[in-house]
Amino acid sequence: MMKDLFSLNGRVAVVTGGSRGIGKMIAQGFVEQGAKVYITARKAPACDQTAEELAKLGDCVSIPHDLSTVAGCKAFAAEYAQHETKLDILVNNAGAAWGAAFEEFPEEGWDKTMDLNVKSLFFLTQALFDPLKKAATHERPGKVINIASIDGIKINPWETYPYQASKAAVIHLTKRLAARFIQDHICVSGIAPGAFASEMNKAAKDQSDAVGKMVPAGRIGVDSDMAGAAVFLASKAGDYVVGDTIAVDGGVAYSNLGGPLS
Repeated sequence: MMKDLFSLNGRVAVVTGGSRGIGKMIAQGFVEQGAKVYITARKAPACDQTAEELAKLGDCVSIPHDLSTVAGCKAFAAEYAQHETKLDILVNNAGAAWGAAFEEFPEEGWDKTMDLNVKSLFFLTQALFDPLKKAATHERPGKVINIASIDGIKINPWETYPYQASKAAVIHLTKRLAARFIQDHICVSGIAPGAFASEMNKAAKDQSDAVGKMVPAGRIGVDSDMAGAAVFLASKAGDYVVGDTIAVDGGVAYSNLGGPLS
């Protein structure tokens, strides 16, 4: 039925980096569409506070963890298994960025960004593969949604070398995982956000009007833009989207004639 096309009733989701920013936008969208949502973040107080806030709208549970290591990914999966045996939707959103001049770029910044944005995404998905397979069927496929960035599609003017490289890697890894997972009735797809107000995008957060003028759509993204794209991919509406990464950016990546964000 068309009225149920975007419903997430009866589904269980995990959203990493779910305490704030894009992760919180997605988690709230899922909760409001009827999913039971587990959010995780490195900082326990923030994770708990967000879960308490979203629980007023539906079913949201906090499981704080540091996912920056393989051990941390496995520890999260083990704790999740104490709550649920199946997982319908995994959103790999946790990420980091680091900017520095090329001549001075530190190994620490490179490793932190690449490890969390690419390595941990892969190994958390691996750690949660069994509950994803248990939930997935031909009629209702499981979903893995990887959060990339338009910086993985186009070059930006800032010296965030590993961030841009990592997000390009996420887009390609999404395709490769999709090819492997579809045989288990799990659809892997991605979202490449543009300018959304968040701690990672302080310019959009602190100068939304100025940044918005550089976006073809004339504004920065709002919560419903991100939640809508994620709900589409997570629900029955997105069951035939496999391997693609959707740019949710107001036209910056594909419809920009030029300017500071081009």
